[in-house]
Amino acid sequence: MTIADGAVLVTGANRGLGQALVEEALGMGAQRVYAGTRQPLAHPDGRVVPLTLDVTDAAQIQAAVERVGSLDVLINNAGVDLQGDLSDRVLLERHLTVNLFGTYGVTQAFLPLLTRSRGAIVNVLSVAAIAPLPFTPTYSISKSAALNLTQALRARLAAQGVRVHAVLAG
Repeated sequence: MTIADGAVLVTGANRGLGQALVEEALGMGAQRVYAGTRQPLAHPDGRVVPLTLDVTDAAQIQAAVERVGSLDVLINNAGVDLQGDLSDRVLLERHLTVNLFGTYGVTQAFLPLLTRSRGAIVNVLSVAAIAPLPFTPTYSISKSAALNLTQALRARLAAQGVRVHAVLAG
């Protein structure tokens, strides 16, 4: 997978790993880096195009698709990690909404562009997807589900020339 001269979209690009991924894409020569964030973002490099993108908001996802002309790499990095236990269904639903369904929704929306470019999807997950953490089981469940989504997408999209990768951070 080459990023040089390509277009990359990073969700959750406002801080931490997402911010580092934007900088890495720029360093690798990306022609355009779409930085998806829930809040407005300013970046000094003209190759960075800020996108208002809450991965749980279908209207914002569609608006982002309409702003992106072409896409070579989608990096699904947006996520939440809220501490809690299995007794709180609302917490489990919030984790699944962002970490699983957010990734799914953004992927499905940008899939036509990625199919056209024979691009790649990179889902930033966690080692908690395979080794659950006792102090945040709902997060672990959501990341495990997202890992299974990633594997299913990999199998489904291979024939279309779209590569799908999982990054197990942590």
